[in-house]
Amino acid sequence: MTETNERLDAVFAHIEANRDDFVTRVMDYVRHPSISAHDIGIREVAALLVNHLEGLGFEAEAVATRNHPMVLGKRIVSPDKPTVLLYGHYDVQPPDPLELWESPPFEPTIRNGRIYARGIGDNKGQHFAQLLAIESHLAVHGELPCNVIFLLEGEEEIGSPHIAEFVREHADRLDADLVVTSDGPLHESGAPVVTFGVRGVAGFELRARTASRDVHSGNFGGVVPNPLWTLVHLLATMKSPEGEITIAGLTEPVIPATNSEREAVSRLPLDLDAVKADLGLTKLDEPRERGYYDRLMFHPTLTINGLHGGYAGPGMKTVLPCEAFVKCDIRLVEPLTPDYVFEKVAAHVAEHAPDVEFVPLNGMLPSKTPMDSPFVPHIRRAVLAARGVEPLMYPTVGGSLPDYVFTKILGKPAFVIPYANADEANHAPNENLEIVRFIDGIRTGAALLQELSA
Repeated sequence: MTETNERLDAVFAHIEANRDDFVTRVMDYVRHPSISAHDIGIREVAALLVNHLEGLGFEAEAVATRNHPMVLGKRIVSPDKPTVLLYGHYDVQPPDPLELWESPPFEPTIRNGRIYARGIGDNKGQHFAQLLAIESHLAVHGELPCNVIFLLEGEEEIGSPHIAEFVREHADRLDADLVVTSDGPLHESGAPVVTFGVRGVAGFELRARTASRDVHSGNFGGVVPNPLWTLVHLLATMKSPEGEITIAGLTEPVIPATNSEREAVSRLPLDLDAVKADLGLTKLDEPRERGYYDRLMFHPTLTINGLHGGYAGPGMKTVLPCEAFVKCDIRLVEPLTPDYVFEKVAAHVAEHAPDVEFVPLNGMLPSKTPMDSPFVPHIRRAVLAARGVEPLMYPTVGGSLPDYVFTKILGKPAFVIPYANADEANHAPNENLEIVRFIDGIRTGAALLQELSA
């Protein structure tokens, strides 16, 4: 047995011996609300984290932004050691609707081997596992095997509006060799996952107005233009029945998947019938021939999030509305940017429905780290040591995280190594984290630190 294995086995033994205590402590942590959308508990939880990091020997502070603070901590072992930046977020979603929770969202409860509480999976339980991995190394060996920077955001659940500004301003304090985020779920099978990228997003509204007021659909139908039909016809010009986005020029820059990315996807397990059964589907969206993971990783999407206008109450109301609006999002793959997409959508609207108002909303850049990064063998060995199985490699995932601030602003490789169970119900009532996944997360975090020291 090598010295590295012996050191890590000692840390694993410490984690197992303190298993119950670690579960109690994470439950104490998520008991504190930190709802960014409502500005509830944010500064109190930031202060808790600063105290925790300082107790682990980090230089730590809550750094002000134009809204919620960033918690930044650093512990440098040696300039000759590699430095990992661990990112997470301490803000959580609002717990509504409260009536659907089986136990109060901020009174953590254990049922059937799971902790139920708002934020336990997304993201408090996962970054707390990272903190406990650090604590375990210090408790056993008195020092960390590599340098660590901790960055915990307080605005991720409201779109990370200030993280890019913060990272640019504090780039010198965030200088690391790689970035690791523990967020999101494992594969449905429970297999560990390493993700190399995320899709970006560009959200927008289309607003149509015709008459000065709603009118009688009999007295004025066929005379007054209907703004809902205006939007329906416009939307039909933006995506074909075959699933092709038909906004001129929008998809032209998209970079096709590499051979290594397609090879990684071919190894991902998939029970498509189970997916369809779970969602109550008889078929997938068009285009019919496109593979499941291709849809989620390698192509932009155009989604109608909601179409609004006129009467939606019980029974009939023969009204012709005077205004309507639709909310949409486009998921972005490399090298699309929100500004580029907004430009193409605006031009399309101007050509096909010049009376419709185009309103760009929030956007986030996509991010991707090459699958041949020199850190990959170390990450794989760390996951294997902690979990006993090789991780699945995801070239990218369908959702969006602010990874672009690390890959595009700092120019660093960034990886997502999630710890939560696939059915964690994040953003929903009864959010939960399996205790075994939480402990596995502590082990994975500890193994990663040890492996990076090599």
